[in-house]
Amino acid sequence: MLTSEAKSERIEVRTTPSTKALLQRAATSSHKNVTEFLLEAGIAAAEGALIDRRLFLLNDAQWSAFQDVLDRPVMSKPRLSRLLLERGVLE
Repeated sequence: MLTSEAKSERIEVRTTPSTKALLQRAATSSHKNVTEFLLEAGIAAAEGALIDRRLFLLNDAQWSAFQDVLDRPVMSKPRLSRLLLERGVLE
């Protein structure tokens, strides 16, 4: 997260009283206010949800198999070619 960027956006959350109390206790125990606590946790969760779209880990056998697939010669796929030439339902 860029800390030099001005904070101009607002996020609103509705919750139950018990959830709010839980978040307040957790924030206090972390020496943060609820906003800081939620932003930090939300950013970590968002990065975790998106990391597999940027990075994937393979062991040696998986990496070798992955490279083998990438190195295979291109195969003709006539049905796919026909499909891509057809007009879509939204066109």
